[in-house]
Amino acid sequence: MPNIKSAEKRMRTSEKARQRNVEAKSKLKTLRRNLLDGMASGDADQSQAAYRAYSSGLDKAAKRGIIAKNSAIRKKNRAAAQLKQLAAK
Repeated sequence: MPNIKSAEKRMRTSEKARQRNVEAKSKLKTLRRNLLDGMASGDADQSQAAYRAYSSGLDKAAKRGIIAKNSAIRKKNRAAAQLKQLAAK
């Protein structure tokens, strides 16, 4: 436990930020799972909607600094490639 008042506050704020980050990353995982489930079912409309939601979630997370910008871009590109491959079948 910190002895300095500012260190105590920093500890509290860091914990709040950590909780926010955990929540946001969990939401991203859920969106990704929804996308993969949609692609597994073969439903193009559901997959497209899930991709849009996933892409939007990645952009928001990158904007807020929860994940790196290039990480969001990479994940969107991989998901789009999978979606395109599904559409080609």
